[in-house]
Amino acid sequence: MPGPVPDPLFDALARGGGGHEAIAHLRAAQYGKHLLLLRRVVDATLEGRRPEAERVREAYELLALAQEHAPEPVAGVLRHPTVGVWARRTLLSLGGHLPGPPRLGTLSALAAAAALRARLDARLRVPLDGPTAPLPSLGRALVGEGRRGAWCEIGGGRALLRRPDGPEVEVPEDPHEDAPGWQALRRLEACHRGRRIELYLDDQDPDRLPGTDLPARRLSPGETVTWRRALEGAWELLVEHHEEVAEEVAALVLTLTPITTPGNGTHTSATAQHAFGNLGLSTPTGPVPFALTFAHEIQHAKLTALLDLVDLTLPEDGSRFYAPWRPDPRPAAGLLQGVYAHLGVVGFWGRHRHAAGGEGARRAHADFAHWRRSTSDAARVLAGSGRLTTAGERFLTRTGLTLREWLKEPVPAEAERAAREAARRHLDRWRARNGALRHGAFR
Repeated sequence: MPGPVPDPLFDALARGGGGHEAIAHLRAAQYGKHLLLLRRVVDATLEGRRPEAERVREAYELLALAQEHAPEPVAGVLRHPTVGVWARRTLLSLGGHLPGPPRLGTLSALAAAAALRARLDARLRVPLDGPTAPLPSLGRALVGEGRRGAWCEIGGGRALLRRPDGPEVEVPEDPHEDAPGWQALRRLEACHRGRRIELYLDDQDPDRLPGTDLPARRLSPGETVTWRRALEGAWELLVEHHEEVAEEVAALVLTLTPITTPGNGTHTSATAQHAFGNLGLSTPTGPVPFALTFAHEIQHAKLTALLDLVDLTLPEDGSRFYAPWRPDPRPAAGLLQGVYAHLGVVGFWGRHRHAAGGEGARRAHADFAHWRRSTSDAARVLAGSGRLTTAGERFLTRTGLTLREWLKEPVPAEAERAAREAARRHLDRWRARNGALRHGAFR
């Protein structure tokens, strides 16, 4: 397939995997996207002769100097998932496509974080978010509310934040540890059989997961311990029995964002389109659901990044299709996301049924049978939709190869019967709800 994704990587992704090499390609593309968005924010600000233009220019020059001085540490700041969300939203606001003033001061906060990482000396004003002065990818200082922001003074690898009439807050040597006046972006780590993962728990950045229901407060130390222990259990399970998922999660996921548990108490998760590297989930309830969340959401993250490089569906035309996991009809792009995400779900249960025992194995067999059938049904609907590009047809053909292999795997007869019955019940309810007489598209 000609284009920005080499054929072997495209095909490996389409089959549901990709591994470290494919993730590295997607990460590089997303990093380039962040850099391009940042440059466009600066250009639009300068060309528009906005009052903030001089501060934006100075912040960008400091950012460029820090990147030249310490490329890898600064890349860690610029790759942070919220950078893409903020830059895109700011650019849309500058163009008049979103209401409200653009938050251009965040570029100064980014430059401050980058200068601290690069151990440069600098002094600049950073904006406030309520009573806090955030440094993206690091944490936030409790300096009190004010109208003009806070001064950030950086020297010798340390930083002080202050307002004229507020407290002075020193960023600790390890900015991912809390300190007086400093609320860190806290680190979560796990290691099993020499395989290590390091993530950050983002419960503070205003751009961390747009469109989701977020808790109104920061997690307590006890709640943070719960997340650390849950990650340790999930990571052990992934390393032991889901090696490729573990490899992809370690290479792609940078931050975890707590989201509110729905009223029915079920576990929920989400991946925002422009926050590459961030995964949202409600409080983990155990290693299996946490590991399953990784297997599911990593698929959404990969496909979303791929779609920045390659169009797989045609432009929206109002067509809607049956999705066996939703009560509502879905556009082709949404159905493709669902099919690809459920490749992760099917693969997880297919492996877990051989690792679990007793009731856990019975449940895993049942879920494997159910989701392989539902995902195959959805893939057939999508294949016949007429809404795929040439690249999308190639992608789905290779996705179908994986699904057909799974359909050949033996499962207990009870699990297969239950899968058929569950599929029938869902389709009956969907037809009753949506008034559609066909299993495929309608207008």
